[in-house]
Amino acid sequence: MTELMQQVVEGLGSGAVYASLALALVLIHRFTGIVNFAQGELAMLSTYVAWQLVASGMPFWLALPVTLAVSFAGGMLVERVIIRPVRGAPELTVVIVTVGLFIFVNAMAGLIWSFTVKDFPQPFPDGGVDLAGVRLDWSTLGIIGVVAVVMGLLYVLFQHTSAGLVMRAVACNPASARLSGIRVNRVLMLGWGLAATVGAVSGVLVAPVLFLEPNMMGGVLIYAFAAATLGGFDSPVGAVVGGLFVGVAETLAGAYVDVVGADLKVGVPLVIILGVLLVRPQGLFGRAAVERA
Repeated sequence: MTELMQQVVEGLGSGAVYASLALALVLIHRFTGIVNFAQGELAMLSTYVAWQLVASGMPFWLALPVTLAVSFAGGMLVERVIIRPVRGAPELTVVIVTVGLFIFVNAMAGLIWSFTVKDFPQPFPDGGVDLAGVRLDWSTLGIIGVVAVVMGLLYVLFQHTSAGLVMRAVACNPASARLSGIRVNRVLMLGWGLAATVGAVSGVLVAPVLFLEPNMMGGVLIYAFAAATLGGFDSPVGAVVGGLFVGVAETLAGAYVDVVGADLKVGVPLVIILGVLLVRPQGLFGRAAVERA
């Protein structure tokens, strides 16, 4: 039982990272209906910004808010320059644009920083605590705590601020929001900036574990898609719950299913995606789309 609980704790740590990137995917989808395949690469780019700041001598906990501010501005720029011109285009066109953005950002990061693996500083102290025989590393507790804080801040923003009310109105019905005098384009820019900021958190959290290189978020993006699919692409809470579930399922499958092991764990999110699409396409917390005839 102790070993099982240890695996669950480790899975929750991984799942928290998946949840943060899934949360960014859900935010983009709620505001624009777009599935952003470049979300992981934008998070990777933000992580390089944090690494550059730390390498120049800035303390990590000072570099982090600077990185988040840069990510927010970058997300708004992406919406204005790349996404807005194709808004209203066929879905396949938008998918191709986000895939193209994925390729461009990956290549740009390799051009600027090279594809050499770099060490990223661990923001949390070494060691941990033992609880009933289960080892709780400070890094795992820190990751879970950061994601919990992000989720709490988003809840306060959307539920208890006028800006959040406006953003929810645009996400619910952009046409009606525009008729009410809301500047929808500006709100969509803010939504992309917010999603880029949340995604940057996932990159900064995962970099000390995977090491920093341009392709580091490829696998994480698959897990994040599984988390968003499981929870529902229109549910931020579902993204977090789905991320934690996917993290635990991946860890347990790798530890106790011989066929999976350490090499085939990436198959776990693919199985989850397939299962959800077959049984409940809208996800556990999502709502099925209803169209009036």
